Amino acid sequence: MGSVKTEPKITVGIMDRRTEVFGRLHGDFRGDGFGPFSGGFSAKVDAGTIVLFDDAHREIVRSPSIRLRGQEESTLRLRQGKEGRSGQAFTLFNVTIGSRFHWERTEDQTFQGDLILLSRNDGTIAVINEIPLEDYLNSVISSEMSGTAPMEFLKGHAILSRSWLLAALDHKKKKKETFKSSGKITDGEVIRWYDREEHDLFDVCADDHCQRYQGITKIVSKQAEEAVRETRGMVITYQDEICDARYSKACGGLTENFDTAWDDKQVPYLGSISDAPVSHHPIGTEEEASAWILSAPDAYCHTNNEHLLEKILPDFDRETRNFFRWRVEYSCAELEEILKEKSGFDFGTLKEIVPLTRGSSGRISRLKINGSKKSMVVGKELEIRRWLSRTHLYSSAFVVTVESGRFTFQGAGWGHGVGLCQIGAAVMATKGFSTEEILRHYFRGIEIQKVY
Repeated sequence: MGSVKTEPKITVGIMDRRTEVFGRLHGDFRGDGFGPFSGGFSAKVDAGTIVLFDDAHREIVRSPSIRLRGQEESTLRLRQGKEGRSGQAFTLFNVTIGSRFHWERTEDQTFQGDLILLSRNDGTIAVINEIPLEDYLNSVISSEMSGTAPMEFLKGHAILSRSWLLAALDHKKKKKETFKSSGKITDGEVIRWYDREEHDLFDVCADDHCQRYQGITKIVSKQAEEAVRETRGMVITYQDEICDARYSKACGGLTENFDTAWDDKQVPYLGSISDAPVSHHPIGTEEEASAWILSAPDAYCHTNNEHLLEKILPDFDRETRNFFRWRVEYSCAELEEILKEKSGFDFGTLKEIVPLTRGSSGRISRLKINGSKKSMVVGKELEIRRWLSRTHLYSSAFVVTVESGRFTFQGAGWGHGVGLCQIGAAVMATKGFSTEEILRHYFRGIEIQKVY
């Protein structure tokens, strides 16, 4: 089952390719040959070397890489009126969350562990947090979902998030090479997908591309920490290998196959399943896709219960409405402008948008766009969503109608739909399903094992 015997430390990219970084150290931190150092700081690159300044803009050190380690116990008050949390911490200002998604914004975030600054060849800085895996998971569970979500769901999320990360570390160790993205680009086709190989200087990033990790800023409930503690070292496995456990916010009633969103291969435990107490037939034709997407089937993630959503979703996710079935409408001119901006191609007057290949949930993996100047095929799932919106469409499970010069997209679900459906799983927990029942529902044929 790989070489995991003890809890590893991991490196998380909080910010990348920044020309300047600002933050604050809570308590005394030391670096190699300098310190103690506390309070406000800034960093920028000068001739390939990072220069670290204090809040009076006095130079502290110059080096291509700087690691700051906390030295003494201090108390950080996370939020006014909330219980203090012991341990060294640092705050980074203007961290981007939801990068290139419709909820993108910046906020100040606070982290524990070591702060690492690395200079890149292009004169920018990668800002990295090194932290024990279980402490990382405390934040992931509270960042991905609300800490007030049902305990059986939080425990399941801790197990699958741990599995995803350990599988990623093992994959990176075996591969020993990185890529910016994967796919193929020809004159008439752009097929592209994005996976963890994009990250070269750290194990995972802190945003939705990997797993949301917002430090200790978002921990407002002890339930998330309890869920991580009760499942310490536990993972899901398939044929004695740790599972590459994927998840998205809402599948729309059917989960999706792995190869619709990523590499052209079948992953047995990441196949399409019905996210409901009844069986829904997989999508096979355009007629079936239209009937499915334009309907409102029974599904665990089909909920409009505001009280429940408030309990399970972080505040910025609750801004997303109508995620189970949604509708977006563009004028022809607006969609032509978006396509030119997002794809880099001038299609001219837009004529038609034609799904070529769909997965079992109705999500499109290959889409043809025909214009007066150019015709192109685009894929996979995420690239399609990026081309057709100034941010992202909620999913690629959609049907398109054109009337009076307007393009209307009617869609299903929120996210790639592969693996666990977060809202569906949380609803299952409220209905009394156990952690094991939830994980076995979404990941067929798996076992739950403790690796450390």
